[in-house]
Amino acid sequence: MESKDIRELALIMREMGLSVLDYSGKGESIRLERSAAGSPAVATSAPATFAETTVEHRTSPAAKELVAVNSPTVGTFYAASEPDKAPFVAVGDAVRSGDVLCLLEAMKMLNEITAPCDGVIAEICAEDKQVVEYGQALFTIDTAAV
Repeated sequence: MESKDIRELALIMREMGLSVLDYSGKGESIRLERSAAGSPAVATSAPATFAETTVEHRTSPAAKELVAVNSPTVGTFYAASEPDKAPFVAVGDAVRSGDVLCLLEAMKMLNEITAPCDGVIAEICAEDKQVVEYGQALFTIDTAAV
């Protein structure tokens, strides 16, 4: 792969607001990742997979142990598996680590976002069918309520 091809992929990442891009073609495979400063870093990779969901721990004045579940990529948030189905979770629902919280559609692929810990859903931060950004809060889980 030539450097002009890599620069084109980096430009596409910047224009689309992507933090990670995996590309395979012509017998070559490349993975581009944007650092916190926004400059792309390049490394070859195996097949594309989503990074784990970002998790932040916060404590509120009410002595709750809150865990924020953030979006691992830009995509469309789906609260349920189908439009006529009930949402995966609602505020007040108890969840266990690994339970599906929502689906995130990115590049025509549906990805399950799962609970990183046991707890109770304290807040749902995104609306059904809303486009979410990388790192945007999707849920807040109260781990002290278990």
